[in-house]
Amino acid sequence: MKLKFLFSLALCFAAIFAIGQEEDPMRVESSIPMEDTYIDGIVKKTLTEESMVLEYEPLREADIAWEKRIWRVIDTREKMNLPFKYPVKPFFDVIRELSQNGDIVVFKDEGFTEPMTIDEVEGTLNRIDTTTVFDYDTYEEKIEIVASEINSEDILKYRLKEVWFFEEESSTLQVRILGIAPLKDFYDDETLEYKYTLPLFYVYYPEARKHLAKYRVFNDNNDIPPMSWYDLFESRIFASYIYKKTNALDRRISDMFTGYEGEGIDRLLESDKIKAELFNFEHDLWTY
Repeated sequence: MKLKFLFSLALCFAAIFAIGQEEDPMRVESSIPMEDTYIDGIVKKTLTEESMVLEYEPLREADIAWEKRIWRVIDTREKMNLPFKYPVKPFFDVIRELSQNGDIVVFKDEGFTEPMTIDEVEGTLNRIDTTTVFDYDTYEEKIEIVASEINSEDILKYRLKEVWFFEEESSTLQVRILGIAPLKDFYDDETLEYKYTLPLFYVYYPEARKHLAKYRVFNDNNDIPPMSWYDLFESRIFASYIYKKTNALDRRISDMFTGYEGEGIDRLLESDKIKAELFNFEHDLWTY
């Protein structure tokens, strides 16, 4: 009897222990997000998201002895600029996302005096046009409304506005980017001939740099370095050509060399001449 009692008591404890070991959905359910569990790689890359942006060095107007404004064009079709067209996250999608979310303010003009509202940005990126369509059933022409969305494939170039200046306190020639504008080519609806190129809007770079630091840039040599768009612009890892500098008539290089064969070569030579002037200015400040 005593053995039966002990055996029954052991079975009761075993049953209680088994009940206590049943899976409790509320207790064992993982609170780890899915993106932290299923990683497309060896480790989760968070260095870019956690990166800090260095503030600009404070400057005084009295310390700036020389200044020259330069406008550049970045052509994304050049090999060095291919990261701007990276299909996973092209640069245009980055600035469009920031502008539509209201993280940055974009402007209509390069002087940053006319800010655009989110609705105006939406209207610029999603244009509504009217077109005439012939109805073969009724033999009548109808006017239809067509919505055309501007995407990253439509943006082949970007315009950079920057300031080169000599700072006396540190005796260095420095450069700061002021604005970035995506450029879109427009064509004739009927002949499909090229008409002109216009900027969609202007991004004020000093404000956008802290947001651009959160977006990774594709690196063709190594996938792991946490390089961001902020790093790319600050380190000037892009190819560009100068299309304008401050001058008395406010003329572009294309306005000075136009209307004859070989004008394109002369424009590139003039752009290289301006680059050489910037280099020689800094070099001539020192004596050896």
